[in-house]
Amino acid sequence: MPDIAPIGSRIGKYMDIPESAKGPAVDPAKGYRIQDLGKGLYMVTDNIYQAMFMVHEQGVILVDAPPSLAAHIPKAIAEVTRKPVTHLVYSHAHIDHIGAAQALAGKATIVAHEETLRLLQQAADPKRPLPNITFKDRYTLKVGGQRLELSYHGNAHEPGNIFIHAPEQRTLMVVDVVFPGWMPWRRLALAQDVPGYFAQVKLIESLDFDVLVSGHVARTGTKADVTLQREFIEDLKAAAGQALGSTALGVGLNPADGSNPWAVFDNYIDRVALQCVNTLTPKWGKRLAAFDVYIWDQCYTMEQSLRLD
Repeated sequence: MPDIAPIGSRIGKYMDIPESAKGPAVDPAKGYRIQDLGKGLYMVTDNIYQAMFMVHEQGVILVDAPPSLAAHIPKAIAEVTRKPVTHLVYSHAHIDHIGAAQALAGKATIVAHEETLRLLQQAADPKRPLPNITFKDRYTLKVGGQRLELSYHGNAHEPGNIFIHAPEQRTLMVVDVVFPGWMPWRRLALAQDVPGYFAQVKLIESLDFDVLVSGHVARTGTKADVTLQREFIEDLKAAAGQALGSTALGVGLNPADGSNPWAVFDNYIDRVALQCVNTLTPKWGKRLAAFDVYIWDQCYTMEQSLRLD
C-alpha cells in the first residue's frame, strides 16, 4: 500500500505546512503585502502569487500582472510612489501571471522574449497585449538609474520563460521553476521540457543573488531553497530510475488483460510510481510543503521523462 494517498483518493486532511515554508501574514483588510527588496525594488503578493515592481526617476517598471493581484498592484505601487507604470516585463506568456496586463499596463512599454510574442500572437488574447520590445538571448532594461538584466535559457516551464535579474538589489526573479519551501506544482510545474527544467534549477543555483522571487508561494527564496529543490528533484530522478529498473511487466495483472498493451503498461507505470513515492516519502514527506499533494504527479512525470526523453 502507498504511504501517500494516490491521485483521485480523497482524504480528510493533507499534511500540515512546515514552518519553513510559511511567509509573513497578509493583512486580511488589504489582501496583499509588500516586501521591500531594497533600492527601489518591491515584491507584492497575496501569498499565492507574486509580482515585482521597480521605481525609477520617471515611473515604475512592473514585472508580471497576475489577475489575482490586479486590484492590489495599483494600491501597492501607490503606497510607494505616485509615478505611473512606464514599463511592463512579461516573465512568460501564461495567463495566470500576465492576464491583468491590459488592465494594468495602460500605455506602458511591454518587454518580453520573442517566444512569448509568438505564443501571445497565437493566443490573440486582448487581456495580454503583445510586447513592444522583444529579444532572443539577453536584454538590458535600463530606465533612469535602475536596471534589469533579462536573459533566456531555453525551454523548461514553457518557451519564453525568462530570468529577470536586478543586480543592484541582488534579486533574481524566475517564475514557475523553484518554489521556496514547497513541492513544485504538479508535474514539475507543468514543465514542457523536463531535462530543461533540471538544467534551469541547477543554473539558478549557480547564479549570484540573495533573494529569489518565484512568482508563487508565501515568501521569497534564498540560494538554500534552490539547493533544497535541486536535491529533491535529483532524489526524484534516482527513485524513478530505480523503480523503472526493478519493476517487472505484468505482475498482478489479470491474465485476461495480457493482450491489452494499454492495460499492461498502466499496471507497470502505476507500480513504478508507487515505488517512487514510497522511496521518497521518508526523507521528503515533512520537508517540503504539499509533498503529499503532488508527489504522485512528480513520480509519474519523472518516470515518463526517463523512459522517453
